[in-house]
Amino acid sequence: MTLSTQHPNLPADPYSDEALIQHLPGFTNQYVTVNGVRLHYVEGGTGRPLICLPGWPQTWYSYRSVAAELARHYRVLIVDIRGMGSSDTPQSGYDKKTMASDILALMQQLGLPKASLMGHDIGGMVAMSFAFNYPECTEKLVVLDGSHPSEGMLQMSLIPPAGTFGEKMDANRPYAWWMGFNQVKGLPEQLLAGRFQYLLDWLFHYVMIDDARMTALERSIYAASYNDAESIRAANAWYQNFTQDIADAQTYSPLEMPVLGIGSYISYEYMKMGLPYVARNWQMVGIPDSGHYLFEEKPDEVLEAVLTFLA
Repeated sequence: MTLSTQHPNLPADPYSDEALIQHLPGFTNQYVTVNGVRLHYVEGGTGRPLICLPGWPQTWYSYRSVAAELARHYRVLIVDIRGMGSSDTPQSGYDKKTMASDILALMQQLGLPKASLMGHDIGGMVAMSFAFNYPECTEKLVVLDGSHPSEGMLQMSLIPPAGTFGEKMDANRPYAWWMGFNQVKGLPEQLLAGRFQYLLDWLFHYVMIDDARMTALERSIYAASYNDAESIRAANAWYQNFTQDIADAQTYSPLEMPVLGIGSYISYEYMKMGLPYVARNWQMVGIPDSGHYLFEEKPDEVLEAVLTFLA
């Protein structure tokens, strides 16, 4: 006879939606099919809607440190975008305009005519695309260490200048080699499937000031989410569609709604230079003692900036 030590009320998979939602009391898992794609999101709180979009290589769980406080003031929906977490990983549709249309369709199914959007990293790109394409549905926009792809990306260095590629990312000459690596089709899946933890640990150390703030549990959650070839393919497709995103950006008019940019030591100066070209009513908040993963390193500072702006 074999005895099991699994608690009868806990899911067998510790990284499943059912297990992880238990870390965020007051929130529930929800699923919706939009544009033929099944999306997963978590929802909590009441009031005006605030849609939160995560970035690479994370999932909805990246908002856990700020979600409960946001839900005291707003109806918070944290969406695993197309290709992320337990959302579907279709073969196409990873340009930010199509991904923004996913969010619009979700809002329409929920009967939400208007919402504020908040996005980090890739999620910030999708949130900004939503604001460009559906300004009438966008109350306010918050982007953290990520804004819409622009022609500036085409000037990124293939080789880092001497002395700029060290243990931590250089804010003055940032070298984001994965922007190129993720353009390659097929090979990253072969190299990283079953070994994504190595990339995660290196990346968190490189772009965070204090990577101890990214806990072992969080690392395991994200490694499990991106550890298979299909998930790697889908996430890299976000990057492989940057050229389409850049072309789409040429057709957009400047944003009129209030826009808040929040930048780490890496991105603050670049976002401060870029936002005036795409938004008329903008403001910037810098968190210079944080690296790229702001929710983990400085959640209180993020909450102060976001809640002040949204109020």
